[in-house]
Amino acid sequence: MFNQRLSAATMQNAPLTLPRDTKAWQLQVWASFGIALLLCATGLAWLPGEPLARAFMFMGYVFCLSAALVLAKFVRDNQGGSSDTPLWRLVVWGGFGTAMALTGWGLWDMEVNPTYKAFLGVSWLYLITSAFTLAKMLRDRHEADVLEARLQGRREAAQ
Repeated sequence: MFNQRLSAATMQNAPLTLPRDTKAWQLQVWASFGIALLLCATGLAWLPGEPLARAFMFMGYVFCLSAALVLAKFVRDNQGGSSDTPLWRLVVWGGFGTAMALTGWGLWDMEVNPTYKAFLGVSWLYLITSAFTLAKMLRDRHEADVLEARLQGRREAAQ
């Protein structure tokens, strides 16, 4: 949203506050993420079978969630051009792909009712998409805060 360089003239004429997400949107994003977490936790807590299988599925969900957040940050950081090494790009994309593939394989191969599998699969994908949305919203807020502070600093220096 705000990944751009502004000229001094633009900085002086820019409004002191920047457009931001509405409170309603922020509430919706947080609520969506919370609901996704709750659905996943409920599905995993009541997962039939061995405790070890539940533990591995829980680890897979956490792995996917953390990989999604890292990927969101990586993509956003490299929006204006690559600032990371090719090996880090491989680690980030490879980690996300591996997390998603292993968790999907675990869900697919699990010996439970197909309806239960569908619930776990949909809640898992809901968690990942809501994590990307949450990461974007938080990053937009951070970038707006930084840019407003920079604008304020330049205005004060110019006076």
